[in-house]
Amino acid sequence: MIPEISNILYASDLGENSRPAFLLAAKEAFKHDAQITFLNIVEPASKSTETMMENYMADGEMKEMRSQGMKAIQDLMEQRIQEFYDKDLAGKIPLQHRPLTRIEEGAACETIIKVADEIDADLIVMGTRNRNHSTLGRFFVGSTAQNVLQLTDRPVLIVPL
Repeated sequence: MIPEISNILYASDLGENSRPAFLLAAKEAFKHDAQITFLNIVEPASKSTETMMENYMADGEMKEMRSQGMKAIQDLMEQRIQEFYDKDLAGKIPLQHRPLTRIEEGAACETIIKVADEIDADLIVMGTRNRNHSTLGRFFVGSTAQNVLQLTDRPVLIVPL
C-alpha cells in the first residue's frame, strides 16, 4: 500500500540557501494536496549566556528582546512564503493550502521529531549543507539531518543545499 501524504513538516534554519528544500516540500504538497508546516527552531541560550545577559539588562528588557527576535523570525518566514507565491507561483496554480508557520525552542533534532509527532507528519523535508566531497564525506549527511533520519520512524526527504 502506498502511504498517503497529507501533512509535510518542512524544517529550516532560514539560511539563504534553504530554498531548494522548500521548493521540493511545496512540490510534494501540491502533488498530494498536503499541508506544509514550516518549522524554525531557536536553540536556547546557554545558562552562562543567560546569566551574563541578565547582569547587563533589566528584567523586562530581556523578555522584550526575545519577543522582538521571535517576531523577526515569524516575519521572515512569512516573507519567504510570500516570495514563493509571488515568484515561483506567479501565473500558476497555487498550493491548495497555504503553509503554516511554527517556531519552537529546543535542540534541533529532538524538536523536529517532536513536532512531526504532534502534527502527525507523513513526510519530513529538510536540507543539508555537507559540502565535503570525499568518499567518507559523501557517506555522512549534515548532523541534524543525519540524526533525524536515524531517530524518526517517519519518511525523511533530505535535500542537498
